[in-house]
Amino acid sequence: MLANNETGAIQPLRELADILRPRGVLFHTDAVQAVGKIVVDVNGLGLDLLSLSAHKIYGPKGVGALYVRKGTRIEPIIHGGHHEHGLRGGTESVPLVVGLASALELASAERETEMPRLAALRATLEKGILADVGGAVVNALKAPRLPQISSISFDGVNGETLLLNLDANGIAVSTGAACSSGAEDPSHVLTAMGLPRNLALAGVRFSLGKWTTDEDIARTVKTVVACVEKLRRT
Repeated sequence: MLANNETGAIQPLRELADILRPRGVLFHTDAVQAVGKIVVDVNGLGLDLLSLSAHKIYGPKGVGALYVRKGTRIEPIIHGGHHEHGLRGGTESVPLVVGLASALELASAERETEMPRLAALRATLEKGILADVGGAVVNALKAPRLPQISSISFDGVNGETLLLNLDANGIAVSTGAACSSGAEDPSHVLTAMGLPRNLALAGVRFSLGKWTTDEDIARTVKTVVACVEKLRRT
């Protein structure tokens, strides 16, 4: 993927492309998280295929797009017609396609002003949490990141439990942990980054968006501090 959906870390696709291309290997990237937030240049990145989705840029759910470099041959997985030049059978939803195109236009037009605003809000969020919560760690802090995502691990706190406490206080976050049959598995992303199990289980993802305000960030910091303190006492 171009940018990780848990940490926001931007991956070195150009370097990977330089390794693959001399060997004749086609290169596809999932750019769902990155499109609309950073400039995405398929030529500059050396990509043959790229996929994106409308819902990540405030477009309609249920529609996406696949960029295919001219001359790249792919085998259809949905047959039954000659739609999309034979690449995908089935009648397209014109309203959804128009919604995707409009969302891309708006995201592109607003990117230069909106992304710095979100980066500043994220910096305030991280600074406030790190100042008032001991044992908090911002994951991928030194990596190039998307401006609207922050992954923070809270030592001594279970991420799922913190999520539920924040949700009860009107703060929506997510975790990378998956719970099944009563067993918890740490985030595979944070584990692959080398975080110990306790911190990988304690990771929480904060996502900022178009309607996030300074007041939202201040309230979130205050609520996170209170919830973490409460959970550490219990």
